[in-house]
Order: sequence, then structure tokens, then C-alpha cells
Amino acid sequence: MLGSVETRSVSPVFVGRAGELTALTEALSRATAGEPQALLIGGEAGVGKTRLIEEFTGTARDRGAVVALGGCVELGADGLPFAPFSTALRALRRRLPDELTAAADGQHGELARLLPELGDPGGHDPADEDSTARLFELAVRLLERLAADRTIVLVLEDLHWADTSTRHLLTYLLRTLRRGRIVVVASYRADDIHRRHPLRPLLAELDRLRTIRRIELPRFTRTEVHRQLTGILAAEPDPGLVEEVFERSDGNAFFVEELVVSHEAGCAPGQLSDSLRDLLLVRVEALPEDAQRVVRIAAEGGSTVEYGLLAAVARLTEDELIEALRAAVGANILLAVPDGDGYRFRHSLVREAVSDDLLPGERSRLNRRYAEALQADPALVRADERATRLATYWYHAHDPAEALPAVLRASVATRKRHAYAEQLRLLERAMELWDEAPAEVRAALRPIDYADAYPPCGCDPDTTPLRYLDLLAEAAVAARLSGERERALKIGRTALRILGGEEENDPLRAAWFWTERARLQSNLGRGDGREEIARAQELVKGLPPSAVHAVVLVGAAGWGMLRDPGPEALTAAERAVEYARLVKAEPIELNARLTLGTIMVAAGDVETGLAEMHEVRERTTVLGQFTEAARAHINISSALEFLGRSHEAVETAEAGLRLARAYGLVDSIGWVEANRAESLFSLGRWDEVREAAERLLRSASSTKPRGSASLRLAQLAAARGEPDAAVHHLAA
Repeated sequence: MLGSVETRSVSPVFVGRAGELTALTEALSRATAGEPQALLIGGEAGVGKTRLIEEFTGTARDRGAVVALGGCVELGADGLPFAPFSTALRALRRRLPDELTAAADGQHGELARLLPELGDPGGHDPADEDSTARLFELAVRLLERLAADRTIVLVLEDLHWADTSTRHLLTYLLRTLRRGRIVVVASYRADDIHRRHPLRPLLAELDRLRTIRRIELPRFTRTEVHRQLTGILAAEPDPGLVEEVFERSDGNAFFVEELVVSHEAGCAPGQLSDSLRDLLLVRVEALPEDAQRVVRIAAEGGSTVEYGLLAAVARLTEDELIEALRAAVGANILLAVPDGDGYRFRHSLVREAVSDDLLPGERSRLNRRYAEALQADPALVRADERATRLATYWYHAHDPAEALPAVLRASVATRKRHAYAEQLRLLERAMELWDEAPAEVRAALRPIDYADAYPPCGCDPDTTPLRYLDLLAEAAVAARLSGERERALKIGRTALRILGGEEENDPLRAAWFWTERARLQSNLGRGDGREEIARAQELVKGLPPSAVHAVVLVGAAGWGMLRDPGPEALTAAERAVEYARLVKAEPIELNARLTLGTIMVAAGDVETGLAEMHEVRERTTVLGQFTEAARAHINISSALEFLGRSHEAVETAEAGLRLARAYGLVDSIGWVEANRAESLFSLGRWDEVREAAERLLRSASSTKPRGSASLRLAQLAAARGEPDAAVHHLAA
């Protein structure tokens, strides 16, 4: 029986693509010489992207390169954050275990957010906009160090399925990679990239980078289809078959293979199916019954399904399962995963066709069985995938009682990996499920388990239930941290509308949302946030000390520090410190103390203010709160320059640069470098000013440091009697 389904449907001969393969091998040669390379391969589904990559990576291995492959995972809204990077780094760790450990350079905990095998990320810093950029910077450094002494080929397939965090990391990698013997190859389905597809703006942005080459694979010509058929059949094909296959496939390499299978199954020329789905299902329907069942189960399990999980869901004897898998693999439907214990479809088009052929009840039943199997034995899948996959299975099983807590657990897991865009999508799914889940399920949920954004306010964490407003708070912060500020504003408006109703009277919670709104309005350039801060202050007036009250006071003090560092700002900062201490909220206290010290210096209490800031710098460093420690360096160096102590300011800024670079604090690097350039200008060290300013223009992630760099260059030009150059820099 197995012989009847085994077919030679893949040509052993690599057909066409000579120009594309040459472009890839030339990039490999340039990378080996020390010039990093990046290529994007696009083409419609089935046109031969994977086959081209296989041919290229074979050549790369023959030349001594280390190849690491990772594929994006099709999980819809849930997403597995950083999936292709995690898979590729896992491959590098298998090949270069000692080298990768050394290249991590003591940042194992942070990099474990990408590759959990490196260690435990542990407790995370208070959420800030620098956290994701820090992770990205450390990932790029890791790859550069690994590629310093060997050629590495990093392949990321199926970008059309990439989660937002993966797209952002890839963009950062391609924009900042400057050193190392490395080739980055990424592929995507061009026919999936419709006008609103999230990959479309990324491709447009990458097109503007001259360091990236784009390769678009065309369909095969009639001559190339003839060569492909000759390879598949190991004989000269009938001219009528060549003509019909070419006309039906339109030169799509994968469709050529499927048409050959249909022909081999007994369809004469002129009788091949007109339906693409039917065509793709021909070889599936030729399998034995158990093998067909296993293929249907695998189609709903994900891009790759582990053998143990498949066995638990299939409920066949081990011999029956192995026989079924052998038939599916022999028919070129499933493939065993290299370096793993699982199976995937040889082509995603077949998986999609099989999945589409499932009945609605069949799909939800399979997802329930996957969820039950994984819940019973979590070790069936890798730890970094467990929460998200369980949430996906329960959601598609249409069981809100199980899906809501599972989705919330997955949102916590993505938050810990700094994958805030995926956290936001999961929280939106949790909000969708909220009213559908039974009341007793919602009542059993606790903020301490699922909510991190909104500070506790004296309530008992063991008895206080999670509220819908907690989800809105989490989602608002996740949206802000993922760069979706408009979405964050919209979520905040929804929360404030709920809080303005008769059923909700929670001034502390409302004050917190107004403080968030102030930050967003300022970041978006829609005001300075003063009105929102005033609303928050009015709401907490007369209330006992709490973490939220301290946050509101920090916001008021910070506004005053930047715009009106007078007695009112000083009082707000002092009260913020006092309230934070009373409720033992040390991160808020340290933030408030840094603001307080800065205001003290501006008010003339110089040494006390500087001492306060120095203490914050030391304490935050000890606690591992490196973003706040870098902010201390920024504020201290700025204060010293304000006082005319430029030599000390430069020393402080340089210490801040060392810390920011060591921990990948990209945004902080820009601010500290800007302060350093200002103090260098005061000291007349103009060549160093120019170097610092030009470096800022190349690498700063925020507009204000870049603006400061342009100002320094304009000042230099004016001081050297070059008015035209000064005007040019000011206009930049």
C-alpha cells in the first residue's frame, strides 16, 4: 500500500534561477571578506523560494559557513514573538555553544528573552520605551561577535507571517548591522502582501536602504517547466503533458509538482483538476485512512507539530502512528524537522488546503484535543512556546472559560520577553473573551498574576479580582511600549469613559489613566500634558498615600523640572518621594528623587541636589535598573554643564555612555552623547564635538538628540566662519 502513495514529485535537478543564485553566492563572498550582506527574496507561494534557499545554503555550508535557519510561525493574532530568531539562535547554539556563550558577554538574562536556553530573564525592569531597543541592540551585538571569526548565514523564512516584534527586530538588524562576516536572507510570499498587510511598510522602508538587495522570483518559462518535468519523471515527458502542465501551472514550480502527482494518479492530459484546492488534496486523498487522519491533525497543530503532541492528539498506537507518518512523509506531504522531534508540511499551501477542508466542528474538536494534551503534559512543547500555543488552541476550541485565563497567561509571557505588540494583541483577545467567559472564571482571576502596569493601591492581592479596567491599563501600556501611541490613546479614552460612568467611581484609577494620557499627548506633540496632569492631581487630592498618587506627583514634578523648576515643582517632587517611601514603591521613589535632585540644582541647592542624583545613580545600578541609571547620568551631566563644570560633565557623560553601551540602552546613548557634545563644545574640543555630533546623526533613535547634533554642527560652522554650512545644519 505504501508503494502506491510514494512518488518522486520533487525534481532532483535545480532548475533555472542562475542569476538569483549568483547574487546570493556573490553576497556570501563579500560577507566572507568582512562586509555584512542582506537580501530579501520575494515571490508568490510555490514559485521556488525555499528551493533556491536550500541550494544557496548547501553552497554556503560547502564553503565552511555556519547556516542558521528560522521560520515565521502562522498563528494569526496570537503570534509567537521572535519565533524565527529564536529558532535560528537555537541552531547557532547547537553548532557554536561555547562561542555563543562568550558572545553573549554577560547579557545572558536579557538575551534569554530571545533564546530561553541562555538562562532566566528574572525580574524585569519597570517597563520603558528603551527595553525593546535594548534587547535588539544586544541581539545585533551577539550576531556581530559570532560573525567576527566565521561566516554566518542567517535565514528567516515566511516573513509574511512574521509577528510585529520579529519585523521590528529584523528592521533594527538590517539598519544597524555594520560589522561581521554575516549574510541575512529573508523570504516572503509576494502575493500575500496586499495593501494593508503589515509587511508592506517594512518592505518599503527596507527598499530605501542601499545595503539591502531585493530578489523577486519569476515563474518558470516553458523550457524550465520541461526541465523540471524531466527531473521529476527521470525521463523525457510527453509533449502534450508539458504543454498542459505549463498552461495549468502558469510556471509555478510547486503547482508543476502537484500536477505531476495528479497525472501519476491516473488523470490523463485534459482531465487534470481545475480547482487548486482539489489539486493540492490529490496526494492527501491517496493516503491510507490513518495517514489522512494524521495529516488533518497536523494541519491544525501549527507550523511544526512535535511527535509527542501529535501522538497524544491522534490517539493511535505507536506502530499505527509511525506507519501513518511514514506514508505522509513518503508522499512528500510531511517532513521530519531537522534537529528536532517533530513534523511540518513540506509546503504551507498543502497545509492551508487541508486545514480549509476541515469541517468547523472538526476544527474546534482538534483544537480542544491539542489544548487538553498540552495542558495535561506541558513538556510536550518548548517552554517559550507553551503559553501562546495553549492560548491559541483554547481560543480556536471556542471555550471562553479556558481561553480567557490561557490568553492572559500568554500575555504575561510575551510581556516578559519585551514583545509588547504581541502582548497588546493577546490583551485585545482577552477583552473580546471577557464577557463570554463565565462570571466565576473572571472572579477567580487576580491582578497580581496578570496585571503589571497599574500599581497596587493597598488592596489585598489574594482577594481582589481582576477587572476589565486592569486589562485596559495593561493594553494601554503595551500599546505605548510597542510604538502604537494612537492605539494607547484610544484605549485610555475608553477607560476614562468607563470611569466617568455611574457604575465606576475610582479616582485613583482615573488619575493613573490621565497621567498616561499626559505622557502620550506630550510624546505625540499634541501639548505639554499640563492639563492632563492637573486633572490627575485634582482626582488624588485628599486621598491617602498610594503608588498611583506618587506616580501623579512624579508626573507633576517632571513637568515642572522641564518647564518651570520652581517651588511648586519642588514640593511635588518632595511629596512624590515621601508617598513612594510610605507605600514601599522603590522604583517610583528613585524616579522621584532623581527629579527632585535636578530641581534642587536649578533652585540653587547645588551640592544637595547633586548628592541626591549620585545616590540614585548608585542605587539604580545596584538594583539593575539600568535605564534609570542612565537617566541619572543624563541629568547629572546636564546639571554639571548648567553649573559651568564642563570637565566633570564630560566625565559623567562618558561614564553614562559606557553603561548605556554595555546594556544596549539605545535611546539613552543618544541623550548622553548629546550632553557630552555640548560640554565638549564648551571646552573648545571641536574635533571631538564634530565626531560626536556626526555619530549622533547616524545612530540616535530620538529626534531631540539628533536636533542637538545638528545644532552643535551649526555652532561649529559658525565659530569657524562658515555661515552657509551653519545654515545647512540648522535646516537639516
